[in-house]
Amino acid sequence: MTNLEEYGEVFSALRQTTPHWHAYTRHAFVRGLGDGSLPKESFYHYLKQDYVFLIHFSRAWALAVAKANSLDEIKACASTVNGLANGEMQYHVETCGKLGIPEDELFKTVEANENLAYTRFVLEAGYSGDFVSLLATLAPCVFGYGEIGLMLADDKTSDTYQDWIETYAGKDYQDVCINAGQLLDQAVINRFGKNYTQLPIWNKLISQFNIATRLEVDFWNMGLRGPCANPIAEPNGT
Repeated sequence: MTNLEEYGEVFSALRQTTPHWHAYTRHAFVRGLGDGSLPKESFYHYLKQDYVFLIHFSRAWALAVAKANSLDEIKACASTVNGLANGEMQYHVETCGKLGIPEDELFKTVEANENLAYTRFVLEAGYSGDFVSLLATLAPCVFGYGEIGLMLADDKTSDTYQDWIETYAGKDYQDVCINAGQLLDQAVINRFGKNYTQLPIWNKLISQFNIATRLEVDFWNMGLRGPCANPIAEPNGT
């Protein structure tokens, strides 16, 4: 069984800096997945929004390939893009397909405001930031879902969302977290040394990590509200 220490030292240090981590990983949406009380319409709305999110998230990891300093970093980031595009997103496609929602319809999902805010923040980090600050921005999603998966696998009281829980608690996703943790640790140490927390760059990484964690909380809020979270105005303004 994976434990959080295997996610690496940098993530562990960043995790301790944010006051939002508990609100993210113990959110009411998460608790609803564990006890089965989450309304199905909220879950399916979340899945559709998360599918679109993962498209942008994959693009951000592809930007990390361009920012990388070594072949090992390129391979690690490329592997993550492959895992997202051909692994995690496939769960969304298969689950929504059972509901009669084809993949081309998923791709056309209109993004909720919370989704727009989060994905554009992540992409901006990729366009304008360096490799390490981009990884810090991507970290809450990668490691948070791994932590949530492990927690729910141990604490769940319902099998309603068992497939989702197994996806993130399972070995394939836990390996993604472990590999991402090793990548983050090596990237930080190689660039800044072992005393990175004493350098000005550490405050920037904390800021990126904190903002992304807050946006994860907002994403759960959006999912919990369900499909009426962001009604689209008619052309006449009504």
